[in-house]
Amino acid sequence: MKKLLKITALALAALLIMCMVLPGVSAEKSKNEASSGYTIINPYENVDFDSIGRYKTGLHNHTNASDGSPTLKQSIERHVECGFDIVTVSDHGTVDYGWDEPHPNELIHGALSLVGKSKGELEYLGKSGTFENGMSYELTEQNGDDYLVVDGDTKIMRVPYGIEQNAVSVNAHVCSWFVDYHNNFVTTYKDAIKNVNALGGVCVINHPGEYTKARYEIHSSDAYNTDNFNYWYFVNKFANLLNQYDRCIGIDMNSKGDDRTRFDRILWDRLLTRFAPNGKNIFAICSSDAHQLDKIDTGFVIALLPEMSSKALSNALLNGEFFGASHCIGNPDELTQIAASLKEFYGETELYNSVKSAATQMAEKVAKIDSGELDSDTHIGITYKVLDDEGYFSADTFPYIDNITVDSTAGTITIDSSDSLLVRWISDGELIATTRSDDATFRLADYSGKPGSYVRAEIFGEGGIIYTQPFIISGGTPSAVKIVDPGFFDFGVLDFLVAEFNNWFGVIFRFFKTI
Repeated sequence: MKKLLKITALALAALLIMCMVLPGVSAEKSKNEASSGYTIINPYENVDFDSIGRYKTGLHNHTNASDGSPTLKQSIERHVECGFDIVTVSDHGTVDYGWDEPHPNELIHGALSLVGKSKGELEYLGKSGTFENGMSYELTEQNGDDYLVVDGDTKIMRVPYGIEQNAVSVNAHVCSWFVDYHNNFVTTYKDAIKNVNALGGVCVINHPGEYTKARYEIHSSDAYNTDNFNYWYFVNKFANLLNQYDRCIGIDMNSKGDDRTRFDRILWDRLLTRFAPNGKNIFAICSSDAHQLDKIDTGFVIALLPEMSSKALSNALLNGEFFGASHCIGNPDELTQIAASLKEFYGETELYNSVKSAATQMAEKVAKIDSGELDSDTHIGITYKVLDDEGYFSADTFPYIDNITVDSTAGTITIDSSDSLLVRWISDGELIATTRSDDATFRLADYSGKPGSYVRAEIFGEGGIIYTQPFIISGGTPSAVKIVDPGFFDFGVLDFLVAEFNNWFGVIFRFFKTI
C-alpha cells in the first residue's frame, strides 16, 4: 500500500510538473511556428558585403549626339569629377559603340530637328587625351570591356551598347544595355522590350510618370489610383510587359530632380503588390537622365559587383544586387514624413528645417493649385536636393549600406548603414515603420497583419537617399493575386492618348471646381 501511495505521489508530481512546463513548451512551439511561417526572399542573399565592390553607376545619360547639351567628352569629364565608376551613354535611338569616335544616328537627328533640336559639334575622346580640367586619360580594352583610365589610376567602365529606345515615339522610352539593337520607326514599349529580351540584353522602363502623365498629379492619392481608368490601364500595361519579359527588370522610379518621377514609387508599389504574392520581384533604378551637365549626379545606381565588368553588371541588374540612389526627393508626402521622423529622433536640426522647408513649399503650391490661384497644369517643381547650383554634390556624406542581414526563422531584416539617419520600411505601398538607422531591424512579428507580400527599405541621410530592392515575404499574404486584371487589352502605340485625355480631363475638372 505504501508502495502504491509512493508511486501515485510520484505520478501526481510528474503530472503537476508537466502541467506547469507544457504551457511554456506549447507557447514556445507556437512562437517558433509563427516566426518560421514566413519565408523572406532576400535579393542580396548571395552578396558578401565584406568583400563585394560597390560601384557608382550611371545608366541613363545624354549628349549632343541626340538631344543633350554636353558633348560626350564633357559628359564623361563630369562623370569622372562626380566619382562615377561605370557610365552609360544612352542617347535617343543611338547605340553607343564606343567613346573614341562619333557614331551618330543621322535619321534621329533629322527627326529631332523637327522639334527644334539641332546637332552640335560632336567631340569624342579618341584613344587618349586631356580633359578641360587638366586630367589626362587613355582608353583601354580588357576581356571585351572598354575602360577609361584617368590620371593613371582612376578607372571608368563603359557600359556597352547603351541606348534609349523608341526615340520617335511619344515618351515610351526604354533604356537598354549589352545588346546591339535599335529601331528607327515609331515603336511601342513592347517592341523595344521584346527585342532586347530576345537578344539577351537588359532593359528598364524609363520615367513612367512622363508617359502616364502622373507627373502632373498634385496629390499622391490620385497618382496611379486604379479607380481611374488611365492608371488602371497603365498599371496593367506595365505589369503585363514585366510579366512577359524577364530581362526587363522594372522601372526608373527616381530620375533627374525627381519632379516627374515623384509618384513613380507608388507605381513601383502597385506593381509589387501584384507580383510579390506570386513570388516574383520587380526592381527599380535611379538615374540622372542628364541632358545637361548639372543633372549628371542627381540619381544613380550602386551596383554590387565581384568585379567591374559588363557581365557582372548585367547579372547584378537581373538579380537585384544593386541599390537605387538619389540626391533629390520631390515627393511632398515623403518629405513631410521624413521631416516628422527627423524631429522625433533628432530634434529640430538644420537638416530637419531644410527638409521641412521643401515639404512646406510643396504643400503651399498644392494648396494654391487646389484653390485655383495657380495654373492647374503646373506641376510642383520643388525638390529637396543636395547639389549646388552647378550640380556638384554639396553635402559632407552620402548614406552607405554596410550590410544587410535577413533571418527568416526570426522574421527579421537588419540594415547596417553609415552616414545615415533614418530607415523607412514600406510594405504593400504603405509606410509601416520608420527606425533610426543605428537601430534598423525590421521584425515581422511587430507588424502583425501589416507586412504584406514584400518589404522594401529607404535609407535617408543628409546626403540623399538609397532604395533597397524589395524583400519578398511569403506567409504574410494568404493567396496569390492576378498580375494582370481580366479584360485588359493593350492599345499599343496610340495608348499615350489615354494619358493625354486623362490629363486634360483633370485640368478641366480642377478648373470648374474652382469657379
